Amino acid sequence: MQSQKKFPRTFSFEYFPPNTPEGQEKLRATTKQLAQLKPKFFSVTYGAGGSTRERTLSTVLDIRAMGHAAAPHISCVASTRESIREWLQRYKDHGIKHIVALRGDLPSGLAAAGEFRYANELVAFIRKEFGAQFLIEVAAYPEFHPQAKSAQDDLLNFKRKIEAGADSAITQYFYNPDAYYRFVDECEAMRLDIPVVPGVMPIGRFAQLARFSDACGAEIPRWIRKKLEGYGDDTASIRAFGLDVVTALCDDLLRHGAPGLHFYTLNQAGLTTTIWQRLGL
Repeated sequence: MQSQKKFPRTFSFEYFPPNTPEGQEKLRATTKQLAQLKPKFFSVTYGAGGSTRERTLSTVLDIRAMGHAAAPHISCVASTRESIREWLQRYKDHGIKHIVALRGDLPSGLAAAGEFRYANELVAFIRKEFGAQFLIEVAAYPEFHPQAKSAQDDLLNFKRKIEAGADSAITQYFYNPDAYYRFVDECEAMRLDIPVVPGVMPIGRFAQLARFSDACGAEIPRWIRKKLEGYGDDTASIRAFGLDVVTALCDDLLRHGAPGLHFYTLNQAGLTTTIWQRLGL
């Protein structure tokens, strides 16, 4: 994994857009806390089929008004070229220069994918319409996308996104660092020379984590799953064990030259801050 060591380290935090005024206030408090860690940027997710796009934009503008860099997600499934162009133009008009470009999930009950089927088509479209206006992040799947036909197919999909013009990648979360190291080695073998930043999911609630993991194909190693199941409803023990596991994972990744970390915060500051302090960042 030599080539990842040459990239500057980037630390970032991910939010989902709140849907109530109380949620917005809470997120401002979270941002104040996490901003003390001086991340490179905050990213804000985009609901299935663009269902949260107005809230995604307003959350990004809110973070920027507090003096911090923010990157909206944009997904292309169930969208038209015209609507994507319109949203990108709005981002550009607001001076947003950094985006996370994703295929996204089909909204439930919708059968057609729209005018884009894959993220590489979205990346190519952004480059064709807006040139180098945006820094483009894409997703990477060390344990492979749940809908990929094969491991090789998934790697080729990733390669297409990079060749279409992506600048860097953020991975799905994982708890097995070897999956990440192998993925990066395979990218190097294909001469894909971009930073691949590991995505990190702190562990707070086991039921929630199991649900997320089943949906996105992220594996919870058996030994971690058994331990967490064994704690039952003992939240304090789950959090303490989760902090140990995730801190050790992050430490391993950074020691092996990972170009930073991207924390899936679930709009909470506590666990991320504790992991950060334990790592001595």
